Amino acid sequence: MTITQGEQPASEPAPGQTQGRRAILGGGRPPRTKDKRSSAMLVSGLLALGLGITAVTLPVPYVVESPGPIFNTLGDDHGKPVISVTGHESFPAKGNLDLTTVYVDGGPNGPVSVFEAFSAWLDRTKAVYPEELIYPKGVTKEQSQQENAVAMTTSQENAVASALKELNIPFEQKMQVAGLSDGSASSGKLQEGDTLVAINDRPITALGVVQAELAAGNGAPVTVAVDRGGSRIPVAITPAKAATGRFILGVMLQYKFTFPFEVKISLDKVGGPSAGMMFALGIIDTVTPGDLTGGKHVAGTGTITPDGVVGPIGGISQKMQGARSGGATLFLAPADNCEDVTGHIPAGLQVVKVENLGEARKAVELAASGADTSGLPACPSN
Repeated sequence: MTITQGEQPASEPAPGQTQGRRAILGGGRPPRTKDKRSSAMLVSGLLALGLGITAVTLPVPYVVESPGPIFNTLGDDHGKPVISVTGHESFPAKGNLDLTTVYVDGGPNGPVSVFEAFSAWLDRTKAVYPEELIYPKGVTKEQSQQENAVAMTTSQENAVASALKELNIPFEQKMQVAGLSDGSASSGKLQEGDTLVAINDRPITALGVVQAELAAGNGAPVTVAVDRGGSRIPVAITPAKAATGRFILGVMLQYKFTFPFEVKISLDKVGGPSAGMMFALGIIDTVTPGDLTGGKHVAGTGTITPDGVVGPIGGISQKMQGARSGGATLFLAPADNCEDVTGHIPAGLQVVKVENLGEARKAVELAASGADTSGLPACPSN
């Protein structure tokens, strides 16, 4: 910051008097030594102040996470229902099934300063992480936004699939090859766009079918039948052993669904996969009579697979803070996040650990009934 002082007119001082920092004396005598020292001290002080301001505003390679807004999946966002259903009867629901969010500063979103990082470190509602733990090196803001948008779309599709499966409503589900990993065991055998039909004559209805068959074969070759351009083609593949010890085909897969009715989720400026479980609960409440929550204020977070498995997410401490500030008294957390939950639960918030959508639904129904919820699964206290 530069501050400019304007010159101000002044009357001619009498001999021996001073004007500003310069003495005006008869005979043209040089300024006194005392005034030289004063000038040097002032310059040094201004220089130190400038260096201090520069130091605290310098960008640092850290990311700051803080509690973000909450959204009721049973309510509206910008005048539109968060969840709307076409082609199936829907039922207005009371209560709250809040999805929680996190504000992220730093990385591709713009740098944080030393002062901002240090202030966040002193704030128990925020978290500070090295940038490389959150974002790949060199990722741009546009790339990050695109990735989060894709993850949000995928989580919404998975939420619909898991909700319908929980309600025993049939739908069509296929798995399609989205790409091959480097050095893939399926290189030259499977192609992008292939739809997996069967493995060793066992129909592929979910990823778990493939994983179970590969584990049972313990590395032996498998026959994978794919639909390629309308033709069924059998392909023999010898799976590779991953660093985790599991056998893999080395393919990236994506689900393709055909649902019996349309579920539209409208939510602006929110990305990532962590709202999947709460979307699924909101869909269940929307397409079934009555109130799943019984009017209670429930919040939560967690990814969801089409099979209803709840997965861990980031920023759960900040999400619990946001949920409690928003009025929630019950919070659903992925079991795999327990390490981050313990010691960070806000006062007045009960946190229930869940591993799948069925457990999450039962926890909400128990709270809705007014029964004692103290026996619900919880993360260890230490």
